[in-house]
Amino acid sequence: MGNPKAFLEIHRQEAGYRPLQDRIHDFSEVEQTLNTKERKAQASRCMDCGVPFCHWACPLGNKPPEWNDALYKGDWELAYRLLNATNPFPEFTGRICPALCEKSCILNLIEHEPTTNREDECAITEAAFREGFIRIHHPERNGKRVAVVGAGPAGLAAAHDLNLMGYTVTVFDKNEAAGGLLRYGIPNFKLNKTVIDRRLRVLEEEGIEFKYGQDIMFNDQCSMFNDYDAVVIATGTPTARDLKVPGRELKGVHLALDILSQQNRILAGMEFKKDELVTAKGKDVLVIGGGDTGSDCIGTAHRQGCKSVTQIEIMPKPPVGPTDPNNPWPNYPRTLKTTSSHEEGCERRWNINTLEFLGKDGKLTGVKVQEIDWKPNPEGGRPIMVEKGKPEIIKAELVLLAMGFLKPEHPQYPENVFVCGDAANGASLVVRAMASGKQTALKVDKYLSR
Repeated sequence: MGNPKAFLEIHRQEAGYRPLQDRIHDFSEVEQTLNTKERKAQASRCMDCGVPFCHWACPLGNKPPEWNDALYKGDWELAYRLLNATNPFPEFTGRICPALCEKSCILNLIEHEPTTNREDECAITEAAFREGFIRIHHPERNGKRVAVVGAGPAGLAAAHDLNLMGYTVTVFDKNEAAGGLLRYGIPNFKLNKTVIDRRLRVLEEEGIEFKYGQDIMFNDQCSMFNDYDAVVIATGTPTARDLKVPGRELKGVHLALDILSQQNRILAGMEFKKDELVTAKGKDVLVIGGGDTGSDCIGTAHRQGCKSVTQIEIMPKPPVGPTDPNNPWPNYPRTLKTTSSHEEGCERRWNINTLEFLGKDGKLTGVKVQEIDWKPNPEGGRPIMVEKGKPEIIKAELVLLAMGFLKPEHPQYPENVFVCGDAANGASLVVRAMASGKQTALKVDKYLSR
């Protein structure tokens, strides 16, 4: 390391967000960037630990000490080569990853000031595109063809690695463009879609073929299993968890992706009829679900001009602070997360159960909810939910259900078919989907090399 004492002299500095009253009026990325001097100083804080837990914590096996050292020394190209050796799309994870590596950083465990790995990898990758460090590879073809169904992060990662191995790869997707939830779930204020398009151009130049509007049915009549030497299924988790309570049919109750995907399509130039629009403009909005998707709904509602936003979660409020006494290291700390969207204005409530959607003339007017407590189950297993106080009504003209996704079930496929990402493991992080895609590419290669 060039400066082994930097962590003692330099504190963690995050780039932060654009001013609140500025960012809520547009869908541009909210996160700012540090200048080159400050970014190199942050990279210098990485200690090159004897046992770097960041390697272990990252599903991709990224090696922050190596590329942080190169960044600190000003060798941006080497930093990118080291980063890209394990991460095919660091411009994605550099924006939206919860940075498992930072939670396991020794500086986090001791001082609660981890190295800014996520911001560093984003800065490294932006420099690589800006300075022309991105190389276009034209691998020698081995004569075998692989179909990848699903162009989300898992499918793209699998296609990327298989293509570099020499396979002729065709990616099929039911949507009009690639990206999966990167494009149709994550708002532009977190990930501008030009970032995805930029990487897709590289993949296309390297020989990957993309076919859109392809809704593939995997049944006995699916010819794809015979037409290709191998098939990778990376279709994600298309079924969102619904809330079947009285009044679900009322106009104004929507799944989270109804508003998120539509807003992203509108920003891409697509037009919708007035009666098709899912909009928060001028409405009191209730978001049911306390995770990242719920947070994305909050930020989108603000930008659409909502009147108010309330977010409710059936589980208890997580502990506040850098550590979670009930879930200590090496587990991921389940602590309270306050996002840029929460900062923009939102009433947040926990231990709230939804009883009924209320309406008039077929339109939503409010939601009946019940405050609850969780009691230990004397027989073990899931705690028991008990009511607390009387039910109340939250005024709302728009409800967004952000309660996660159901893990898909798959039939028995032929031996040349491989399932990866959320389609195999259930809804998880983008970085885990990418890691699964890479692991599946190795399985495909092993199978086709027999």
